[in-house]
Parts: sequence; structure tokens; C-alpha cells
Amino acid sequence: MKKKSLSAKKKIHNKLLSNLKNPLINKVYKDFSYLIKQNLIKSNFSVAISGGADSLALTYFSKCYSILNKVKVKYYHVDHKLRSESSTEAKNIKLLLKNFDINCKIIRWSGKKPKSNIQSIARTNRYNLIYNECLKDKINFIFLAHHIDDLYENFLIRLLRGSGLKGLVSFNKIKASYNDKLEIVRPLISHRKSDLEYISKKVFNFKIEDPSNKNIKFKRIRIRNLINNLKVEGLDVEKLKLTINNLSESNFTINYYVHENIKNNSKYNKKKKSYILNNNFFMQPNEIVFRSLNNLLKKIGKKYYSPRGKSINYLIRKIGSDEIKKTSISGCILEKINNSFIIYKEK
Repeated sequence: MKKKSLSAKKKIHNKLLSNLKNPLINKVYKDFSYLIKQNLIKSNFSVAISGGADSLALTYFSKCYSILNKVKVKYYHVDHKLRSESSTEAKNIKLLLKNFDINCKIIRWSGKKPKSNIQSIARTNRYNLIYNECLKDKINFIFLAHHIDDLYENFLIRLLRGSGLKGLVSFNKIKASYNDKLEIVRPLISHRKSDLEYISKKVFNFKIEDPSNKNIKFKRIRIRNLINNLKVEGLDVEKLKLTINNLSESNFTINYYVHENIKNNSKYNKKKKSYILNNNFFMQPNEIVFRSLNNLLKKIGKKYYSPRGKSINYLIRKIGSDEIKKTSISGCILEKINNSFIIYKEK
């Protein structure tokens, strides 16, 4: 690289790092850096950029971390093409970030677009597209810009769906597995959106406003508005956070017994890529059996999302009444052989 280019890059890096002198920015960066090291993330990682203020704040902290720790970071933006202006926005994001020595790769979602359940399908496709890029680039970690406001929204959405304990607190995880080969990391999950907006404006003075974020036909937006209204009525979000944390502790305890059940009452056949479950596997409390079976179905079926809860509960009831000989669920076959059950991938 020419001396002039090196000098320009150093100048950009110094300007980016100078923002860390700001007390708020410095505090969030320290939390960000600590969580990376606490979760033993020593390799290169990638960042999903939507163009919103929260994802740009994440991009900034990731860039600072890469400069200070000599770690390579890949930056991806998915052009979903759900709106006519999305491709123009993608180009603008790429050009903006280039000025900060950040090379953002645009991934395009081609093919037929959904007319219903748009946000959920778009999210799944976005994750899958980024997942494939990470595989190509040999990246094991993808950073997402979820913040504490997202956590509250997700908690209430799942509460309205009638989710169990695991569903209510699943979003609270800083790190979660995706397809066994990629870890999703949420290093900003304890920070407020308003702080991230301030940081993004301070550093980049730029963001993409997605009009769907104000469209009340989407449940998430209605929940967001509800939370804002409840704050006016006196909702204490700190107590809501405490509730979620307490539920998370209970969830951790249950997961311990799930792990013990799988370890003691199932056996993995590496050659046949199947699990053999003994009678004791199903003699545990219902929640332990439910989660144990769910975990094995996800692993054998290689699915990111769990099977529907009512499908698993129905299956457990059928097993308990000895009505199951062989059935399919979530891309797997569950077959009874003598006094044991075998789970293997459906062909």
C-alpha cells in the first residue's frame, strides 16, 4: 500500500478512535469489548448492518475493536428488495462506510417476495443469506445490533403468544447458536436504543429510516407503541428488566436438568447420526422432557427454529399413552424399537 494511502487510513482510524474520549461512547465500548472477551471470541467475526442507528453504532464499535485488537471484521448488508428504494439505500450505506475505511459487502435477496408474514420471512432469509456468506468467509460469529428495547418488545410479543419460560427469555441470550456452525452475538443487548442513536449520529451523522418501523400493521410496531404509552402511564422498565433476569435464572436451572437428561438417558450413534432414547428419558418432569426432545430434534433436523410447542406436547402425550410406533416431526423420524425410541433425520 502506498504511503499516502497508509497515511489517509491512519488519519481515519485516529478520528474514529478519538470518539472514544466521549464518556458515553467510551462506557458502551468498554461493555462491548468486555463481552467479546468474556464470551471467548478470539477469532474474526462479522457484523450485520441494516443501516439503522443501532446497527451503525455496532459497526463503529466493531471497527474500533478491529483497529485496537488487530482482528479482521466482515461487514454485510442485505438488500432485501422489499421496497423500491432499498438498492439505493444499500449503495449509500456502502459509500458512507467506505469513507470510514469500512468495506461493506452488499448481499442481494433475489426471488419471489412474501405478501404476508413479511417481517418474519424477511428476517429468516436475511439470516440465511448472511449465514452462507459467513461460511464462505470462514467466519464463526455474526454480531447483531439488538438492544434492550428490542428485548422488551420481544418479551411482550412472546407473552401475548403464550410462550413458555424458555420462549420468554430466549432473546436475553448474548450468544446463541445458529445452524451449529455460526454463533449469533448480541453485544449491545443491555444498552438503550436512544444511546445508540446518539452514538451513531455523533460518529456517522447518517442513518436509514425504514418506513416499516412506523407501520402499525406490523405487530412489533404496535407493541413498540404500547410500551411507549405504558411508560407515560408509569411503566418501570428497570423492573421489567429485573423480571426478565429472574426468569432467565430459572431458565438456566431447568437447562441444567435438560443437559443431565440428555447425557444420562440418550446415546448418540455417530455412524447413523441418530439418538437412542431410553425409558427414563420420558420419566422426567414434562418441561425437562419437552426441552430435551426439542433440543435433539433441532440437532438431528439441523433446524434453527424449534418445532411448534403444541406439536412436541402432542407427541409427548402420544408417547406416554403408548400410541406412537413411528412418526415424523420437524424433519426427523421418531421410531419406537423395543423399549427405546430412535430419532434420525427424515430422508
